[in-house]
Amino acid sequence: MSEHLDHEHEGGPKNDYEEHHIVSPAVYATIFAALLVATGLTVGASYIEMGVFNPIVAIGIAVIKATLVVLFFMHVKYSSKLTKLTVGAGLFTFLALIGMTLSDYISRAWGRW
Repeated sequence: MSEHLDHEHEGGPKNDYEEHHIVSPAVYATIFAALLVATGLTVGASYIEMGVFNPIVAIGIAVIKATLVVLFFMHVKYSSKLTKLTVGAGLFTFLALIGMTLSDYISRAWGRW
């Protein structure tokens, strides 16, 4: 029976730990350049008066930068589905906690005491 199991996996890796994706330095350089451009956009946007949209634009750029870092520098893009599920669960938990905090903040009776 063990021979059958050994022959079953001859064509590919036996588990997720044996499969490795090699990322070329050009991809890293491209992502690094994109992060630098996004940082420049953040600095440039801070000098433009957009009213209430200033923090929205800054957070939007920060989310894009964080996504690039997680996908490429942390290799989540090339990871197993379980790793992607774990990252998604962490993001969902973070958003749930932020949502609960903001709902408490918004529901306060500001200036009524």
